[in-house]
Order: sequence, then C-alpha cells, then structure tokens
Amino acid sequence: MPLALLALAISAFGIGTTEFVIMGLLPEVAGDFSVSIPTAGLLISGYALGVVIGGPLLTVLGTRAPRKGMLLTLMGLFVVGNLIAAVAPAFGLLMVGRIVSAFAHGAFFGIGSVVAADLVAPHKRAGAIALMFTGLTAANVLGVPMGTLLGQHFGWRSTFYVVAGLGLVGLAGIAALVPVQPRAEAARLGAELAAFRTLRLWSALAMTVLGWGGIFAMFTYITPMMTELAGFAPSSVTWLLFLFGVGLFVGNLLGGWFADRALMRSLTVILAVLAALLFAFTFAAHSKVAAIVTIPLIGLFGFATVAPLQKRVMDQAAGAPTLASAANIAAFNLGNALAAWLGGLVISAGLGYAAPNWVGGLLTVVALGVTVFSAALDRRGGAAGEGRIVAHSGAAVEQGVPVGR
Repeated sequence: MPLALLALAISAFGIGTTEFVIMGLLPEVAGDFSVSIPTAGLLISGYALGVVIGGPLLTVLGTRAPRKGMLLTLMGLFVVGNLIAAVAPAFGLLMVGRIVSAFAHGAFFGIGSVVAADLVAPHKRAGAIALMFTGLTAANVLGVPMGTLLGQHFGWRSTFYVVAGLGLVGLAGIAALVPVQPRAEAARLGAELAAFRTLRLWSALAMTVLGWGGIFAMFTYITPMMTELAGFAPSSVTWLLFLFGVGLFVGNLLGGWFADRALMRSLTVILAVLAALLFAFTFAAHSKVAAIVTIPLIGLFGFATVAPLQKRVMDQAAGAPTLASAANIAAFNLGNALAAWLGGLVISAGLGYAAPNWVGGLLTVVALGVTVFSAALDRRGGAAGEGRIVAHSGAAVEQGVPVGR
C-alpha cells in the first residue's frame, strides 16, 4: 500500500480521537465551566451536528479545488478547532471549537476516501479505504483511553493540545506523501449533485444510517449495561471498551478485504450476523463471561460494515463520488444520533438498560432489508451504476472512465 495512506490514517487517528475523547472528559469539562454533565454532553451532540452539516457543505464549496489542497485545508481547520477548544475561556467557545473540528471531520473522510481509493488499483480500493479508516479504529483502541488519561492527570485542555499536534503531523504527512490530484474539468458540482438522483445511492445512504445506527444503539449505553446488568466495576469499563476497539480494528480490515471481493454479498452476511449478535447481547449483557465474548464480536462485525458501506456509496456516485462520500460520513453520524435517541427512549420507557440492543438489532434488520433491495436493483439494472460514468457537462457520456479522479 502507498505511504500516502499512512498520512491519511494518521489524520484519521487525530480526528477520531477528538471526536470520542470528550466522552471520557465530561466530568473535568463540566467541573471547569461549572455546568452539569448533561450540559457538557451537548459537546457530543454539537460535534455530530457539525459533521452532518459541515461535511457536505465544505465538500460542495471545495468541489473544484484539487483534492490534496482540500485535505490540507481541512486538516488546518481541524488544528484550529482543537486549539480553540484548548484555550476556550468559556463553554460557548469550547462548543465553537468542537463544531469547527467537526466541519473538517465530515469533508476529510469524504474526500479522503476518494483519494485513498485512487491511490491503488480498482480491485484494492475497499482495502485502501479500510486502511485509512484504521486510523479511526486505532483512535478508539489507543487515542481515546490515552487522551482520557492525559486529560485526567494534566487537565482536559492538554488533550486538545496533543490532538492539535497530531493534526499537524497528519497535515505534514499529507503535504509530503499524497500526490496532487487535480479535479478534472468534467467533475463539476452539477455532476456531484446529479448522483443524488438515483435510488441506489439513496438506498446506500439508508444502509449506512440504519446499519451503523444498529451498533451505536448498543455502544452508547454499554457502560450502564456492563455496570448495572453484568456487574462489572466501573473501572473495568475501560478494558471492556479496549476489547470493543480491538474488534473494531480487526473488523475494519476484514470488511475492506471482503468488500473488494464481493461487496453486496459481504454486506448481507455481515449485517445478518451483526443483527443476531445485537439480539443475543440482550441476554449476554447479564453475564460477565458472555459479555466479554460478545463485545469484541459486535465491534468486529459492526465496523466490518464501514469500508463496504463507504465503497457502495462511491460506486453509486456516477463518477463524481466526493460529495456522495461526504454525505455518507454525515449518514454515519445521523445513525449515531438516531440510535442514541431511540435507545434513550426505550430506557426511559422502563424497558431496562438491555433494551437498546433490541433497537440496534431491529435497525440492523431493516438495514439488511434495504441491502437486499439494493442488490435486487443492481440485478435488475445490470449493475450499470458501477461501470458507467455520466459527466453532466454538456452531452459528454463516458463508459468506464473515472471522471474527476
């Protein structure tokens, strides 16, 4: 694999760390600004909203810019956002810093996925995307616990300073290693937007919202499940999350490998197994041994969907995949928000801490249904969306030529 993928993975590591580390620093942030924990938790919601809105917006604004230049700009924005957070004298400014960082998040993974895919041969593209996303999984395994530990011992601001430093390392790596990829003239904003006219692209985005939402319904409430149901001590949650992160890491690599060989078939099998695991965790969450076995498996099959889902969207984007790719990153975050909200509803309704697993399982079953439907569209249309490139600049129509890559 090209060294440029390492630069993208390092950048993804920094972005993933800043996204999730705030969960471990909420008590410190709340105490520093004299706000409640729920108020401090708005920093998580604000970040997700920034990804949903900022990713597609910045992608549209940069649609005619060279992709390498956009990646450098986005990492610069990421560094600025984390520095704002680190020096914020008030809670409101900390929120601004989080949102600025989030704006860079969505567009970076959207554009970065396209760049990663273009660095390798066509039959290795899902694997290249998975390698870039390895930085995100590594953030869950190493970045978040290390960032939390750092913030607890040296103050939460120190974590954001270090993450800003990671952003600078990623920026330097992109500048040195990623080749220049200028936008071809044919790949205009109209071509990017035209991709959203197809049912197969919308079904791919729905697969992302529902499939990823399934795993996040469980992940959001894993701490009370483990402490209240399985009987683990609160201090044990850290290594349980480490097990979950190891599953994410392995699943990400396997998902890319399988997607390069049989994308839709792989997604169908992965989602079916994931749904079964989530339903099973309703009962496994009451047992320490069963939980230890099931948690990494859910992480594995959950994150095995990421590279295939991202590649599916790019395959349906009619030769102009950048905006669609960024929209898919927004779809992941929409799935996060939807699943967390639904999981909270069933807990508030008195169904217990294990109930979000049923929510996750049902969301995944619906995602599986959409996947089967989307595969049927492929068969009916002869999979035309994966080989035909339509350039909406005049009457140009090219067969099998990757316009604007």
